[in-house]
Amino acid sequence: MWQTNSYGDDVHVIDVATQKVVGHIKVGPQPHGIAAPDDAHVVFVAIENLKGPLGELVWVDPKTYKITHRLTIGPKPNQIACTPDGRWVYVPCNDGHYWVIDARAKKVVKKIKTGGRPHNTQCSRDGRFMYLSPMGPPKRVTIVDVKANHKVVGEIPFANSVRPPALAADNKRFFQHIDGLVGFQVADIASRKVIATVKHTIPEEYKGKKSRCHGLAIRPDQKEIWSCNVEHKTLHVHDITKEEFPEITRIPMIGRIYWLCFTPDSRFCYAAVRSEKKVCVVDCRTKKVITHIEVGNIPKRNLVITLK
Repeated sequence: MWQTNSYGDDVHVIDVATQKVVGHIKVGPQPHGIAAPDDAHVVFVAIENLKGPLGELVWVDPKTYKITHRLTIGPKPNQIACTPDGRWVYVPCNDGHYWVIDARAKKVVKKIKTGGRPHNTQCSRDGRFMYLSPMGPPKRVTIVDVKANHKVVGEIPFANSVRPPALAADNKRFFQHIDGLVGFQVADIASRKVIATVKHTIPEEYKGKKSRCHGLAIRPDQKEIWSCNVEHKTLHVHDITKEEFPEITRIPMIGRIYWLCFTPDSRFCYAAVRSEKKVCVVDCRTKKVITHIEVGNIPKRNLVITLK
């Protein structure tokens, strides 16, 4: 499991078999987004570089932990996504555009204007579509056909500014955090319409206290969706096999959580506890916290990869 530390300059690598840190990689100032192809022959990291005018996309060899290439890109890049083969990387930058990178040629080939503040990105499992979630006035997700020369082919409107998303493996449902909702909205991709607004149950001790959600992921077995409730310090688990998306349980955290990911077998969840400089490890079967792992300064985005 690779954990970026968004106010540091490094990434921690954790062995999911032992839940121990086995690697520490210096990548550059304020690493923000992270992505990798299915075969994990490379890991891409977006360097936000908050004090500089431009950001970077970094190629890291996951076996040697060496940086093999750096590419200067737009300002303050956020959460990236790549196609399953690693050919294309979409990078949301703070200039109103998503930058499209040809990872083989190692160059920028296109910029897609979405308006707002480009922030989060999702790729379909077949690599055909990219879903772009910019914050702010657009209040919509832009759909891009990767194989049609990165052409915009549709939009999904939501009730408010969009934040972290999640995408079902069959490319039929799109789940989206939005501002002002402690929960998430669900859209039908074919019709481009929201079909459900799902609210989390609020712990008694936090009722009346405002919060927001940041961090949404579907378990690889496609049975549950897990959501980070930041200020209420709670991880919410919902059943996505039922039309009403009922909440199964909520798991208290030790601090403000901001992102999460799973092992491919759906056994473990890793939640970045940004306020405590730790990663919380949860057993997905028992819904119990197993341990906490010390990482770096303000951990946010994370990713589990499987090396051949």
